[in-house]
Amino acid sequence: MSSPAVPKPAVVVPEYTLSDYAKFALAGAIGCGSTHSSMVPIDVVKTRIQLSPEVYNTGMVGSFKKIISEEGAGALLTGFGPTLLGYSIQGAFKFGGYEVFKKQFIDILGFDTAASYKNSVYMGSAAIAEFFADIALCPLEATRIRLVSRPDFTSGLVGGFSRMLREEGVGTFYNGFTPILFKQIPYNIAKFWVFERASAIYFGFAGDKDKLSQSAITGINLGSGLTAGLAAAIVSQPADTLLSKVNKTPKAPGQSTLNLLGQLAKQLGFFGSFAGLPTRLVMVGTLTSLQFGIYGSLKKTLGCLPAIDLGGGGH
Repeated sequence: MSSPAVPKPAVVVPEYTLSDYAKFALAGAIGCGSTHSSMVPIDVVKTRIQLSPEVYNTGMVGSFKKIISEEGAGALLTGFGPTLLGYSIQGAFKFGGYEVFKKQFIDILGFDTAASYKNSVYMGSAAIAEFFADIALCPLEATRIRLVSRPDFTSGLVGGFSRMLREEGVGTFYNGFTPILFKQIPYNIAKFWVFERASAIYFGFAGDKDKLSQSAITGINLGSGLTAGLAAAIVSQPADTLLSKVNKTPKAPGQSTLNLLGQLAKQLGFFGSFAGLPTRLVMVGTLTSLQFGIYGSLKKTLGCLPAIDLGGGGH
């Protein structure tokens, strides 16, 4: 005679407070701001390769050497200010927003339904969070690209931002908003979706998460982040190249941003849109790995409630 089935214990979904979301945002800001600003030299080289592939045609190492020999080592820190500020703000919206919208989906759908459609929850949360993060990031990213693409433009965040505002108006900061959405939303979807799935697989191999040491958990977060970063870099590379181009190329009189984007995409072609991909794989893979490692560690340090685990499987 078979024994009666033991009912599954109900999943307790944590109730986050405003303080919890503020901690998520702070951890995201520190993780994104510190990692992106540490990658500025690589980002400078990547952007130069994208904008002038005929000049920087010797690969990542050769381009490093060329910039240093012609402009000095300080040129590799061009755009540090807007990168640090812009990606700190973006990180707060990206990670904090992801936690907000993930919890909202779970509350609206119910835990069981959300778990059954976990992929949709992950992707929807990441996309909405990134939309708001990009509104905040776009002006500072436009300033960074201008400083990198035109070393003679001015020096520093304040000088570059104020000159663009004075000479070109507020609209110039959002010329790249459409391509930044095309770049960042697929990037963020891939980043969080792959991270969630990769970490579930890696923790599955490692055993009971509650019995793992903090160093083991951090190691898995780093590995999952690296996997997510490589996937996200490939998915978003064409739009990243287009974003660099559109922030350097002035529009013709009466030309719309969409028309300019179409013109530039046609000029680039398929292979041209992936210019600088090896450099970006190094940069994005490393910084995404570090972001999730830092984010996970800071959440524990700040005393955040645990993230909501939607379990295995799902659509």
